[in-house]
Amino acid sequence: MGTCNWCCLSAACCNIRFSDRRTNLAGGGAAGIKPILPGPSWCKLRASRSKGGQDVQNGIHFISGLPRAGSTLLSALLRQNPRFSAGMTSPVGSIFNAMLAVTSARNEGAVFIADDQRQRLLRACFDSYYANIHPTQVVFDTNRQWTTKLPALVRLFPRAKVICCVRNPAWVIDSIENLIRRNAFELSGIFNFEPGGTVYSRVEGVSKGDGMAGFAWNALREAVYGQQADRLVLVRYESLTTNPLGTLARIYEAIGEPLFAHDPENLEEARDMLEFDLRLGTPGLHHVRSAVRPEKRLTVLPPDLFAKFERDAFWEDLTQIPASVRVI
Repeated sequence: MGTCNWCCLSAACCNIRFSDRRTNLAGGGAAGIKPILPGPSWCKLRASRSKGGQDVQNGIHFISGLPRAGSTLLSALLRQNPRFSAGMTSPVGSIFNAMLAVTSARNEGAVFIADDQRQRLLRACFDSYYANIHPTQVVFDTNRQWTTKLPALVRLFPRAKVICCVRNPAWVIDSIENLIRRNAFELSGIFNFEPGGTVYSRVEGVSKGDGMAGFAWNALREAVYGQQADRLVLVRYESLTTNPLGTLARIYEAIGEPLFAHDPENLEEARDMLEFDLRLGTPGLHHVRSAVRPEKRLTVLPPDLFAKFERDAFWEDLTQIPASVRVI
């Protein structure tokens, strides 16, 4: 009878399945009921599911690490490959946390949720958000928190890697302060739109445990010295800005994707990122230059503040990190 062009089942198999279903619904084998063909729409849906089209199981990686360390630049480079979808921090991390909260024991209904159900619900956060993207593109989801979620991520997505952008913490904090000074007539959401403060209070704010840099720093160390460290790919800011093509080649090798001819001399910004920065009162937060160039300048931090963080780039000493962690 031939084969269905959509789902690769034999036409006879489709007929039998749907005939049985119709017969059962009619009360058990009523005479005269004809087989019902599934048709293109049902078969398309089945084919997409059987091939992983509705599931990011085999097509997602994560971008995490430190702020002001090249994640926006890396995403801009990755987007040049039409097979890839990458951008700034997505809402998925917040949705993931919300799902964890509502399925936790603090919700009395959680007694009816088994662990395998909770796992499917959490994976659905990704499947649903990227449903229109993943069938044709590999997803790179960005969030600083992913380095704290590795035990869950490796169970949800066993093939995923976490690309961690890293930079000397002194220069990370310097970059934040320099951005604030460039926007001298704006109040930044980074500091809750407060008009007061000094460089010392701002550095203290971003470097504390729940601060913009401090949280990411602690999360990175948690991942590097954790049981899932082999999933990490640390990308040094210096490597990305001085040798973008070589850095990308090693990233492609790490994630098992065929190499693409990138052009670091012609980068494009995403307009939604610019809109986000304006709403945050921090224009330029996700700005990407049209060409990749290393920037050399003097720090804007007082010497004592810069020295406080300058020696904290632990990944530069490979003897101090697990051998399973790849550093580019």
